[in-house]
Amino acid sequence: MHRRYFIRLFGALASWPLAAQAQRGKTLRVGVLANEKWPPLDGLRDGLRSLGYVEGQNLELVNRYVEGETAKYPSFAAELVGLPVDVIVTWGTPASLAAKDATATIPIIMTSGDPVAVGLVPGLAQRQGNVTGFSTQAAELEGKRLELVNELIPHVSRVVVLSNPSNPYCAVAVEQARRAAAVLLIKLDVVEIRHERELDDAFLSLTRIGPSAILVVADPFLASQQTRLTEFLMQAKIPSIYTYREQVTAGGLVSYATNYYELFRRAAFVADKIHKGSKPGDLPVEQPTRFELVINLKTAKAIGLVVPPALLSRADEVIE
Repeated sequence: MHRRYFIRLFGALASWPLAAQAQRGKTLRVGVLANEKWPPLDGLRDGLRSLGYVEGQNLELVNRYVEGETAKYPSFAAELVGLPVDVIVTWGTPASLAAKDATATIPIIMTSGDPVAVGLVPGLAQRQGNVTGFSTQAAELEGKRLELVNELIPHVSRVVVLSNPSNPYCAVAVEQARRAAAVLLIKLDVVEIRHERELDDAFLSLTRIGPSAILVVADPFLASQQTRLTEFLMQAKIPSIYTYREQVTAGGLVSYATNYYELFRRAAFVADKIHKGSKPGDLPVEQPTRFELVINLKTAKAIGLVVPPALLSRADEVIE
């Protein structure tokens, strides 16, 4: 009996390291659902690499980009669910809502300007469901952005908000902007763009309105159209403020927002927790602790605008 016992014990001990190694080395398959291969998404890969995940060894990234065709979000989300992936990381409200509609079991790490208002999570300190991630507080900052416009352009009278009506978040952002504009005594107009073919009509509307500045709310599609938008605003000499730093490095004037590269880098740590057994519903939705003011002086000079020294001194980054 003792001999059989030790044989069984030896066999169990011999197999334990292999089983443990297999558990540790299990490949993490991450689905990414986004509008495009946006530079800040590199933060996800870099964060996973810092945690020891290596593509082709213990990590597989499965990317799905709709490239401006927002109607493709549901089918691409379904593809990721069908593979299946272990976790889905999304950029923006439309992608996040599509992922949530596609699965109630696969964990989702979302980003949204206001995830509670659009119905992604019941609350930031949630205790249920398969969705967690990040609230960028983009909508709450629309008032601050209008204050910056007011500081940038003394006696500003009229601002146009560029919005994408196919993105539920944009309605929340526009409402926040309306409230802030009423307090600041700024007349606010809204011009909607949901597809690339609507850009020319939007530019005609901007020309007709003749605003003092434009505010572009956080939307992945609108961000993807920054090149054409910059060309028009340069010619029209209209100042602009944004919710993505990348829009300013692409020629926009000012942005005030969280750092999205760091946000997606942080998403890697959330994915790692989930991979190790944490439930998404037990992980509170995180909020940014710091916001960055970025000013493009090259653009300011091109449109003939002098940035007030007091505002320039507060900038976290100045592009010259």
